[in-house]
Amino acid sequence: MIASRGRLPEDRTTGWGLDRVTVRFGRLTALERVSLGVGAGAVTAVIGADAAGKTTLLRVLVGAVRPSEGRVRRPEKRQVGYMSAGSGTYGDLTVDENLAFAARAYGLSRGVARSRIGELLDRTDLMAARRRLAGLLSGGMRQKLALAVAIVHEPELVVLDEPTTGVDPVSRAELWRLIAELAAAGTAVLMATTYVDEAERAGSVLVLLRGRPLALGTPEEIRRAVPGELYELGGRIDDWRAWRRAGRWRVWSPDGRAPEGARLIEPDLEDGLVMAQLAYEASQPEVAA
Repeated sequence: MIASRGRLPEDRTTGWGLDRVTVRFGRLTALERVSLGVGAGAVTAVIGADAAGKTTLLRVLVGAVRPSEGRVRRPEKRQVGYMSAGSGTYGDLTVDENLAFAARAYGLSRGVARSRIGELLDRTDLMAARRRLAGLLSGGMRQKLALAVAIVHEPELVVLDEPTTGVDPVSRAELWRLIAELAAAGTAVLMATTYVDEAERAGSVLVLLRGRPLALGTPEEIRRAVPGELYELGGRIDDWRAWRRAGRWRVWSPDGRAPEGARLIEPDLEDGLVMAQLAYEASQPEVAA
């Protein structure tokens, strides 16, 4: 499903999520009529540029921001796990102490907490670093600790704000393994990301543009839903619908007509996101005119 002429179809996913949520901070509208479902046993991704509204959406879902309009569907507070963009760990506490503090905050008994912490240290490969201060961990290790803190109480819904941003490729792969394990165990996972390749791994993707829903659906639906065709050229083309990628120029043709010397290509998700934004811009009166 994709935005066309400024309209977005209703989300078809059941479970937790947002129904036509708008968030205003004074005169600024951070989110406008956003609907999204986050189903159990699946990863849902929210993708967009900086200031697109991703963090606001996540904070609304976990209850940290109250919507100006619309409805929020989430489990009770103790069944929600949240990993903020700043990781949310305490640098002057050890790995063990961070996890123990979170376990106590969620009301886990001492025995359950001890067992759960040991399990998470094994799963995140942090056992050898359990007595190290969190502030002395590498970026990837600290992100894994933050994820462990967010899920120590085994929540039904886990919300992750750009969990892999700024970490090395190995740590990024390890974090994705942990996220995939959560979904496979039946947890509902919602994550914000700026990486297209991560959005491609999700079961459902919401694309935000300046607080508005631009596209919604599976990666395959988003790739195929934009009207028209995508062409590739060897040389530069002077067209506002063209962009450069991997040393060649690509151009979106809304009516499907091929530019001279171009060859038809199949869009991937990255192309689909660019084409969706171009389609939206083309629908605006100042552009269409």
